Amino acid sequence: MSDVRRLGPTELKRFHDEATQQFDAFKSRKLTLNLGRGKPSPEQLDLCHQLLTLPGGADFTAADGTDCRNYGGLQGLPELRAIFADTLGAPIERIIAGNNSSLAVMHDSIAWAMLHGVPGGAAPWSKGTPAFLCPVPGYDRHFTICEGFGIRMIPVPLTGSGPDMDVVEKLVAADDQIKGIWCIPKYSNPTGEIYSNETIERLAAMKTRATDFRLLWDNAYAVHHLTSAQHEIANVLELCQRHGHADRAFVFASTSKITYAGGGISLFASSDANVKWLMKQMERQSIGPDKMNHLRHVRLLKDPAGLMALMAHHAAILKPKFDAVDHIFTELLAGTGVATWTKPAGGYFVSLDVMDGCARRVIELGKQAGITVVPPGATFPQGKDPDDRNIRVAPSFPGLDEVKQAATGLALATRVAAAEKILSGAQQAV
Repeated sequence: MSDVRRLGPTELKRFHDEATQQFDAFKSRKLTLNLGRGKPSPEQLDLCHQLLTLPGGADFTAADGTDCRNYGGLQGLPELRAIFADTLGAPIERIIAGNNSSLAVMHDSIAWAMLHGVPGGAAPWSKGTPAFLCPVPGYDRHFTICEGFGIRMIPVPLTGSGPDMDVVEKLVAADDQIKGIWCIPKYSNPTGEIYSNETIERLAAMKTRATDFRLLWDNAYAVHHLTSAQHEIANVLELCQRHGHADRAFVFASTSKITYAGGGISLFASSDANVKWLMKQMERQSIGPDKMNHLRHVRLLKDPAGLMALMAHHAAILKPKFDAVDHIFTELLAGTGVATWTKPAGGYFVSLDVMDGCARRVIELGKQAGITVVPPGATFPQGKDPDDRNIRVAPSFPGLDEVKQAATGLALATRVAAAEKILSGAQQAV
């Protein structure tokens, strides 16, 4: 297919008219399709229907004799933490298993840092004007946490193997108010980025002006592979300790896209000092997590091998949807010069970059055709995509046929928006 940007006036007009006719025909179907949120599909949730009961019968006793129906056990069941120890890269003594939302643990960790400070810090973060580095495109809910606490956000570009470390190192060395950086180190949301070992080591080793700097390490997709190549990344906790920054990393994860999205387990791993600090804050908030849910998860997953077997079933459901998006985008957009997109090896998203200045228009056209994606700019702090280029595509929830239809509509909208943009520029140049 010809590069649309290089077409002459007559050919460009023809492309625009054909693209508009195709899109109008699609729009006339009056579909309702949603690629907006990265939710597990009903088929994926059905993989864990045993969680609706207590696998193994009415024995409520954990391995250490704990009656899981009662209070206590703030750190979570040891046997549950053991299942995730390899995934988190920490021994069970340095892991906390909580209730369903890792996002809540992230929020609370920052709230307590703002109120009380963290190990290694001289004062609560709120005593200054804290800032976070935000690799972009990134996760909108990370940004809204910062917005809620008035934390200044500094966008940092991604390189394909993590954040641009030359930029990161320069910034953190100069400003003691930069207290953290958001990181989704494997199969990032939305780019599918896999941080290189070099990037992770530089994050662990770098000199920061703030003594209480933190890596907010959201390893949400640690076991969410889409291919047989199960990519592994360096252990950030070990590297931080090796470079004399043992307290630097807060590692977060959950089973939200492993078992039940609203009824899973949150996980936190870090240094001894950070775990003790977080437990001290949690003691004021709770007498313990839902240990019955912990027990259900232990009996469902059984061990790390059981976890990976379950994730293979997830991949079998998800991969055809991601393949369909890539196939349709390739068929309709490849060679046109108006879009690029990621082909992730795991995670939940495809990152679509359209022509600069066109994302808002593509999303608007998609809405006219009944296609929902995230709002324009959602993958940037404060919803401001400086190039108006990035669109996050979430193929996980709809059925395969709906994914194909939505990807087709989005690609057709991209063609129309690009043709409009080029024609508008040509007319202005006359």
